[in-house]
Amino acid sequence: YVICITNYYVMLKKFFWMCSGADTDILQTTSKAEQIKFAGIGGTVFFTAIMAFIASSYALFTVFDNYYSAIFFGLVWGLLIFNLDRFIVSTIKKQDNKWREIWQATPRIILAIIIAIVISKPLEMKLFEKEINQVLLTQKNDLTLANKNEIANQFTPEIIKLQTEIKLLKQDVVLKETETNGLYETYIAEAEGRKGTKLLGKGPVYKEKREKHDAALSELIQLKAATKIKITDKETQLEALNSQQQKQVITTQPIIDSFDGLMARVNALNKLPWLPSFFIFLLFLAIETSPIFSKLIAPKGEYDIKLQENENSVKSWVAQKENQRNQLLITDNTLNEAIYNDLAKEEELYNYKKQKAREILQMQADDFHKSQKRIIG
Repeated sequence: YVICITNYYVMLKKFFWMCSGADTDILQTTSKAEQIKFAGIGGTVFFTAIMAFIASSYALFTVFDNYYSAIFFGLVWGLLIFNLDRFIVSTIKKQDNKWREIWQATPRIILAIIIAIVISKPLEMKLFEKEINQVLLTQKNDLTLANKNEIANQFTPEIIKLQTEIKLLKQDVVLKETETNGLYETYIAEAEGRKGTKLLGKGPVYKEKREKHDAALSELIQLKAATKIKITDKETQLEALNSQQQKQVITTQPIIDSFDGLMARVNALNKLPWLPSFFIFLLFLAIETSPIFSKLIAPKGEYDIKLQENENSVKSWVAQKENQRNQLLITDNTLNEAIYNDLAKEEELYNYKKQKAREILQMQADDFHKSQKRIIG
């Protein structure tokens, strides 16, 4: 049991060494304190990548609404952050000048801040999910009311026009009824002798007024029939417009209901008090930059000295090889110059080259002569 725990501990320690970007062969030869320091740095890098995986998976789930896609792309993002953090930590090397170390770490600190912001935002959205949902609910209600008003503005002019026309048609019927009732009252009063000639009985004046009433009554009946048809048609149009308006409201409502994507949640998060989000950001910023600052603050350790020694030995070897190549080139140039100087003094080589030059000139002269003969014809 103890052996298994020891083996697991060694494996975990070596894994965290790998995460820290350190040279494990050199670390094997250092003290336990140095090994523990780099295991801690590697653990910070590893768990930062885990947090990045969780944060990006949640953020991508709000985009794709699919667990498998969110986990896959979240894993890719987590590995990317792991590689970046490992690169940042591994490229910071201890030097004798602190200001040079700070200057060397500055771009890496800026990159770490950007990574901390990217990681912290999705987790903030998850931590404040209930508050964000409340903000989104309020926004959805406002959008629903605004959508209904906007759709109503599209249909209201036509609806008001139809309602006005129906009202005018009914008013025409009422006016005609009032006129007919007035004529009825007139001929009845004539018959009773209360108005007009004030003669009791149904005389010629009564008959004349009765005919006017009957004609008006006939017109009223015709007007009611025609108005009923017109009103029915306009009410049908009005009902169709109301139905179309309601259908458009129902059609557009799912768009408003789905207003809870990544950008909407980020905007909703920004509407919440900034202090809790700021502290969460500071937490991730501390986690992300802690390996960098730990390397900056820590004194030059055994690992750094051995790494520098290895690098210096490689530099010395490269410089030595380069110097040897330069010396070899200089020697070769000197030998070539001496050899060619000696060859230039040999009469046999001179005569041979003279003969070959004469042959070339003769061949050129022959070719020129042949070409001129072809031209002349």
